[in-house]
Amino acid sequence: MLKQVECIDEHHANEALEELMSLMKLQHPNISLYHEMFIMWNNEEPSRMSWSIRGIEKRLLILSSAETAFSEVPRPLPTLHPLLLPQWMHTMLSQLLDAIEYLHQLNIIHRNLKPSNIVLVNENYCKLQDLSSQALMTHEAKWNVRAEEDPCHKSWMAPETLKFSFTCKSDIWSLGCIILDMATCSFLDDTEAMHLRKGIRQHPGSLKPILKSMEEKKIPGAEIFCLLLPYMLHINPSDRLGIKDVIRITFMSSSFRNSCVALNMHRQAVPIFITDVLLEGNVANVLDVMQNFSTRPEVQLRALNKLVTMPEEDLGLPWPPELVEEVLSIIKQHERILDILLSTCSLLLRVLGQVLAQDSEAEIPRDHFIISFLMNALRSHPESERLITMVYNLLAIISSQGLISEELEEEGLFLLAQEHLDHFQKDRDICLAILSLLWSLLIDAATLDKEPLQKLSVAVTSVLAMHPEDVEMAEAGCAVLWMLSLFGCIKESQFEKVVELFLRSMQLCPGRVLLVNNVCRGLASLAKVSEEILPELESGGIKDLVQIIRGRFTSSLELISYADTVLQALEAAAHSNPQKQQLEPASEPEAPKVSSPPQKDPIFRP
Repeated sequence: MLKQVECIDEHHANEALEELMSLMKLQHPNISLYHEMFIMWNNEEPSRMSWSIRGIEKRLLILSSAETAFSEVPRPLPTLHPLLLPQWMHTMLSQLLDAIEYLHQLNIIHRNLKPSNIVLVNENYCKLQDLSSQALMTHEAKWNVRAEEDPCHKSWMAPETLKFSFTCKSDIWSLGCIILDMATCSFLDDTEAMHLRKGIRQHPGSLKPILKSMEEKKIPGAEIFCLLLPYMLHINPSDRLGIKDVIRITFMSSSFRNSCVALNMHRQAVPIFITDVLLEGNVANVLDVMQNFSTRPEVQLRALNKLVTMPEEDLGLPWPPELVEEVLSIIKQHERILDILLSTCSLLLRVLGQVLAQDSEAEIPRDHFIISFLMNALRSHPESERLITMVYNLLAIISSQGLISEELEEEGLFLLAQEHLDHFQKDRDICLAILSLLWSLLIDAATLDKEPLQKLSVAVTSVLAMHPEDVEMAEAGCAVLWMLSLFGCIKESQFEKVVELFLRSMQLCPGRVLLVNNVCRGLASLAKVSEEILPELESGGIKDLVQIIRGRFTSSLELISYADTVLQALEAAAHSNPQKQQLEPASEPEAPKVSSPPQKDPIFRP
């Protein structure tokens, strides 16, 4: 479509063209775009030379047989007219809000918002058109000509624009007039509607009776319109709502949400800008948005990322278990979407980890719902290394307060961990996360099924062999092997391999207390049940290592006790008739009841 705007002179045309050129860069589905612009000089009338700007709009020949402008929709309309269904009103409004927000973010003012500049491409899709410029809208002579040609034109404009002052708040007034027109077109004709718009500029109180009539007539959306319009049609521009406020109020309305075809028709995604506006505010507001848009995965993802990046002082930690469950119950319907699960786990790591950082005795949410959610996440995306790592780390945090070993066993955790260790042997993060969790679980376990644990011992030794120089891996792996030996879950055929790993791990870092402690306990446990490991211990230089331990860790009596147990076993084997009791320490060491595997090197005290 070719659009022509006459200008007063060459300077006026150049000024307007320069301003309008920025419109060619706009890219929005609800804004008609200009393809090109140029200036033409009309010298057909020498006594009145005129300059004009012509623009070719990319609008598929706007107002073709398939298109209608808002101003051409017949009125008054019956309340059951298909174009006035609540779904249609909300669809149109959401698209207008989207387009205006886009413009205002770019500091572009439409300046000429009115129904005739909103085109219906089809009954569920509209576009803004005819954006104007400061130069064209503030030239008094040009303004007067347009006002004479269209007496109704000024009725859509904000009071301050009649004095050639335009801001984004001027568009808000015009949008308010459009909303008012949509809401009243079933009982006001064109003339009555125009007088109403002009009247509220002079007498703001004249809006109240109309709002009351809308409520009495049960106009669709009356609740939200009655809330919005007094603040959109405020005489003072600074007192009007901004477009973000309009969006927030509109989309948080239950009546709007429940019938919002703009968001649900053809399963369209909620526009990002709307989501971001709704998510502004505190945790309570974000959670409210998550609840209100619980079926929308794109909203949930941005809400989760908002919480993950929210400053600590605003996050309101610690969260009560009920709040954690509320978030997970919303996310559960989207658990097949990997990005949502990743963001959820990131949030849980922050929430739960921060709770322990602030208070090691704080209660960690660990009911069946949370555990079941995490186990489902493990199974839902078996190839996502990042997700698997985060879930195991979360389970380790939850297990740090004990009492979930049996529940995780019932969920098949040990078998799944063995499969992951086998499949991801080279992935350090996954293996370390699994070993840390197993360490935490086995310490507090009472009775467990030996069969999956025996398979685990094979997987653990393979992982340690894959990472021979990794001290942290050795520390966690040796702790798990020690606990498995106590449960009798290391087969005799594995003893030689396990002893080799124990000795190599202790030689790797003999000054690391927790590592040496785990190794000595594991060796003592194996030495107690089998003399066959003793030659392997002696050839591995265990006597020299024990002497180093005695000299270095003089304050760790428990550690020295386990080292001595190993030496006693060696000395007993050197005699022709060793007595069984020599293999045993004065009192049988019990599995240490610690809350979680320490991450640093403090002296380990069971």
